Amino acid sequence: MTKEVSILNTNGKQVGRIALDDKVFGVEPNLHVMHMALRRQLNNARSGNACTKTRAEVSGGGRKPWKQKGTGRARAGSLRSPLFAGGGVIFGPKTRDYSFSMPQKARKLALKSALSARVENTVLIKDFSEIKEPKTKLMAEALTALKVEGKVLIIADINAAENSNLELAARNLPKVRIILPSNLNVKDLIEADYLVITEAAILEITERLSK
Repeated sequence: MTKEVSILNTNGKQVGRIALDDKVFGVEPNLHVMHMALRRQLNNARSGNACTKTRAEVSGGGRKPWKQKGTGRARAGSLRSPLFAGGGVIFGPKTRDYSFSMPQKARKLALKSALSARVENTVLIKDFSEIKEPKTKLMAEALTALKVEGKVLIIADINAAENSNLELAARNLPKVRIILPSNLNVKDLIEADYLVITEAAILEITERLSK
């Protein structure tokens, strides 16, 4: 099944209609899969570079610092023991990989769930060809005309000729984020208050996720 919705221009006026595929924009959101996809995205972004040395890895400490008995001090076999400054670290962090994988079908379901959950706060536009100059003021006026506010996620191909001024015009707006349709991800979809998607991006997303 499909549902027809309006396509606007950057002045907020209707310029056409488009059918949204229910297989992509009308599924029942699967919260568990969305949560898994979000965890995967956040985990895969972690560097995992924190690393400390154990007493076996720090340099020095080969000689027994003082004799076993008769000094009045506690027994010691190495100055690189964790008990001494400059010694090894007990149970410290080691380099590790936090990433984990998900099946492709599950990743697609997570994206479709996120898109379906945000469909009421989604605005579809033809393109950004009416922004003739790379000026922040023009982009702010367009967002006002489209009646979107708060955190706005724009999904568009910034390399297309009709969107040539989009990236520079939106760069100084702190609550606006732009991503390519190919970089669609659950984190950006659920964090945004509104989604602004171009017609070309809708067609690309539908083709990719409906397979």
